[in-house]
Amino acid sequence: MDRDRQYSVDLGAAPSHGVGHGLGHGVGHSTGLATARRASSCGCGDEDCEATAAESRLPVEVLAPGKRIDTGRIEKAVKEILIAIGEDPTRDGLLDTPKRVAKAYAEIFGGLHETPDAHLSKIFTQEGPSEVVICRDIQFSSMCEHHLLPFMGKAHVAYLPNGTDIVGLSKLARTVDVFARRPQVQEKLTNQVADALDEHLTPKGVLVVIESEHLCMKMRGAKKQGSTMVTVAARGVFTTLGPMRAEVMSLMTGRPA
Repeated sequence: MDRDRQYSVDLGAAPSHGVGHGLGHGVGHSTGLATARRASSCGCGDEDCEATAAESRLPVEVLAPGKRIDTGRIEKAVKEILIAIGEDPTRDGLLDTPKRVAKAYAEIFGGLHETPDAHLSKIFTQEGPSEVVICRDIQFSSMCEHHLLPFMGKAHVAYLPNGTDIVGLSKLARTVDVFARRPQVQEKLTNQVADALDEHLTPKGVLVVIESEHLCMKMRGAKKQGSTMVTVAARGVFTTLGPMRAEVMSLMTGRPA
């Protein structure tokens, strides 16, 4: 099972194969119904939020092999939500809303069916000594997996090549998008980007900083405007606090070391 995954799975009597892989990457090997337990609290600041209950359980249906996002099922679910909140899904303004939401979700959660391999497998050879490579201010948007509300901001990515091998600059941004376009928490997103770069590029070090605003904290619950969440993931030489890490952090964030 994906080491960054925040669920533990209890299969019970349901026959299944490869459920952990399906949960971690969005493509399962079973149509059985599994049960997952949240292993971490939400962190949205709302004491009444059900996501803060560590023992709460929720059904997780694993997609069949090769199956993508089921837009028809999303349409039906959205229609039920509209009815549940007291709306009329047949009125003019809402008539096509379920279809629009389904189309949007297929795009927003498209990263569930992608891996960074396609972006990080093509390596270039640079001339001269290896120096730190930084791509800062990568804009992204993702969806909080606890409330399905957006969080958005900027990712800053740096790595120190191990020799002369480098990757195309746009591939760093695409790697961020692969993991952002899923139900996410920012801590996991930061570590997934760092691990992908560390695995595919085998550099001397990787440093990833993500700054974002979470609508689940601005629109509901704590309702704190203007707050920003910052997460950092370091690998290799950047795990040690020192002048080099401080210098790279300053270049990434635009703040003095």
